Formats: sequence, C-alpha cells, structure tokens
Amino acid sequence: MQQSRDGFSSRFGVIAAAAGSAIGLGNIWRFPYVLGENGGGAFFLVYMGFIFLLGIPLMLTEMSVGRAGQKNPYGTFRVLAPKTKWYLVGVMGVAAAFLILSFYSAVAGWTLHYLSDAVMDNFSGKSSAELKGMYDSFTSSAVAPSVWTLVFLFLTGLVVVSGVEKGIEKYSKILMPLLFVIIVILDIRSVTLDGAEEGLKFLFHPDFSKLDSKAVLEALGQAFFSLSLGMGTMITYGSYIGKKENLLSSATSVSLADTLIAVLAGVAIFPAVFAFGISPDSGPGLVFITLPNVFLQMPGGYFFSVLFFLLLVIAALTSSISLLEVVVSYFTEELKLSRKTATAIAFVSVGVFGVLSSLSSGPLKEFTVLDKTIFNLFDFISSNILLPLAGLFIVLFAGWKWSRKSIATEILGEGKQETTLFKVFMFIIKFIAPFAIALVFIHAVGLIDIIGRIKI
Repeated sequence: MQQSRDGFSSRFGVIAAAAGSAIGLGNIWRFPYVLGENGGGAFFLVYMGFIFLLGIPLMLTEMSVGRAGQKNPYGTFRVLAPKTKWYLVGVMGVAAAFLILSFYSAVAGWTLHYLSDAVMDNFSGKSSAELKGMYDSFTSSAVAPSVWTLVFLFLTGLVVVSGVEKGIEKYSKILMPLLFVIIVILDIRSVTLDGAEEGLKFLFHPDFSKLDSKAVLEALGQAFFSLSLGMGTMITYGSYIGKKENLLSSATSVSLADTLIAVLAGVAIFPAVFAFGISPDSGPGLVFITLPNVFLQMPGGYFFSVLFFLLLVIAALTSSISLLEVVVSYFTEELKLSRKTATAIAFVSVGVFGVLSSLSSGPLKEFTVLDKTIFNLFDFISSNILLPLAGLFIVLFAGWKWSRKSIATEILGEGKQETTLFKVFMFIIKFIAPFAIALVFIHAVGLIDIIGRIKI
C-alpha cells in the first residue's frame, strides 16, 4: 500500500513556496548589478519579454511534469518514462541542486555575517576603502566564512526537516510576506532621497543604443536562472501540488512575483546609488561593498542597512530551502530514508562542499581545477552546464516524448478540450524553448563567440 505523500495544503502555500524558491539572491544581488552592467531600462524590457515568452511556459512545464510524476526529479522521470534513460534528466536536476546549494550557501553565509555586522553597527564611520577591506578580510578568512556557511545550512535544514506542509509551506507563508514588506519599506526610503529620480530613469527609461547581442543573451540567461528552472525545484514542488490546483495560475503568479521582487530590488538600490553618486555597474561588490557605504550617508542608515541585509538573508533562505528539499526528497523516496536522516545526511554532505566553496577566496584560492576555484567550478558546472541541459531535456521530453494528452490533463484538467492558449504553449515548448535554451547553453560554455557587440 502506497504511503500518503506530504504536500501543500493551500494555493497561497504553493505560490509562497514556489516564489520563495525563485526569489533569491539572484533577484536582489545579481539582477541589479547585471542590469547596471547592461544599460538599465532596455535590458529590463528584454528580460521581461523573456519572462513572459519563455519563463512562464517553462515553469508550467516543470510543474506539470512534477505533479504527474508525484516524486522527486529522478523518480518522476522513472514513472513517466519507464525503462528509458530519461531518468538521467532527473539525475542532472538533483546534482544541480546539490552543487548550487554548495556554493550558494557560501554566499548566503556572507549575508548572515553582514546582517550581524549591520546589527552591531560595524559599518559606522568606515570609509569606502575600509569597507572593501572588511569584505576582503572576511572572505579571505580561514574560519569565519565556513562557520557562517554551516549556520546558514543548519537554519535551512531546520525548516526542511519539518516536512512540506509543516516546514516549507509554513515558513514560506511567513517569510515571503515579510520579504515583500521589507523591500517596500526600502523602496520608499530610496525613492525619497534627493537625486533618486536619476536612478529610476536608469532603471525604467530604455536606451536601446546600449543594448547588444551579449546583453540580450544575458537577459535570456537571467530569465531562465532567476525562475529556478532546470534544477529540479519546480518539479519537486510540482509533485506536492494537489490535482485541483490551476497550474497556469500558479506558474504565472510565481513568475510575476519573482519579476516584481527583482524590479523592487532595483528600485531600492539604483535611486540610492545615483543619489550618492556611485556607479551603477559596480559588479558583484554592489551589495557587500557599495551599499553599506550608501547606508552610511543616508539618514536612518543603521535601520535601513539592518533591513536590507535581513532581506538578503530571507531571500537566500527561501531559495536554499527548495534546493535542499530536492536532495532530501531524493534520499527519502529513492533510498527510503526517514526525513530526519535524509536531512542530516544532506546537511553534512552539502556542508562539506559548502565549506570548501567558502574557502575559495581564502586558504583554497590557489587550489584550482580547470583554472577555476572550487566555488567557481561548482558555479560553472551547475549554472552553465547542468541547468541549461536539464532545462533543454525537460522541454524536449514535454514537447516530443510525453503524450500531449497527459500534459493537457495536468494543465487544462481531465477531459478538457485544447484551448488556443494551450496550443501556443505547446508550440513554444516544442520549437521556441529548445532553441532559446540551446542558445543559453552555447553562450554560457563559450562554444560560440557572440561578443562582437552587434548593435540592435
């Protein structure tokens, strides 16, 4: 007799958890600086176009596959395509989640450290050079980054070990509204600064002269990675969604929430950056070096710096929960382990790789594989190879292998006739999505050189 499976208990729980997976450091840390490096408003418009054209259909596909299979990514493909090699797509998803969490937890540990610094007012009175020195000193340390990485993973494990409804759903319902409230407060403060209008103009006024082929591919990649596609999370979460839930509505809501938070992060950051005369293309250091300097110059800066780094911690935590759940669901369903044992094993194994990643800027910075540090190697393999390949094979499976009737049943309901919207969806999945994801993959691994800066 099959044991009843844990799952989400409400539509809001589905959206909160899935949005939490999609909304992470990629929205609040990566999206603003990538937008800043690629010209602002024009990049934003292209990014939004890719979200609607590809992001929502891809998320809908993964959720449909997951709900039909009712298992982890590996088990789902074993159920939907028995006696075939399609289960390897699930293996890629689980491996990607494991590797991403390994280096993601290192950066997430930085957010905990910076929240601690903000609470203790350690930024006060520091010059830009001193703030950079603090960043360099912390990231190159032999102990502190490892400790914060493990603390962050422990917090993630506390949520996951409680299960889907009593852990992931329960805390997502608390954390996601809190994240939204915090970012709105930061937005209000940012747009009321003198000179803030220049930042808003940069964000929302498109200058297509700054848009080239590289920026378009960056926008396509950002749309794909931002929604947590290809890493098994949406298949796993889809498997916990009840049959009565409208998947199109859920996928659209999650995609819009993810994009809204990315935009609100830009509204919180760019007006403040422009108000204090700082370059918007400051790169990855924008959050950990540049913004503490902005808070120092801002009335009420202590309060807003604490809020901002709390925002980063929440965003990192909701994403890491979904990544760890992919690994834990594989252990519980395929290896028949209890959730407590599975979570403990996942914590220890990911923790080892997370610590190695956290030391890549310090004691292990000279240790390289293929000219990459451990951190960069995990990032490259997962982001540039496993994610796009898994995403590509998922759409190929849904479009060409899986029966059209099965996917229609998941999206439209049992016995419903195909709508025009569904036919458009199938065309995108069969023809447009594979081509677009293949472009992301080819660009990411450098198989072709499209850095010719062809002006649009």
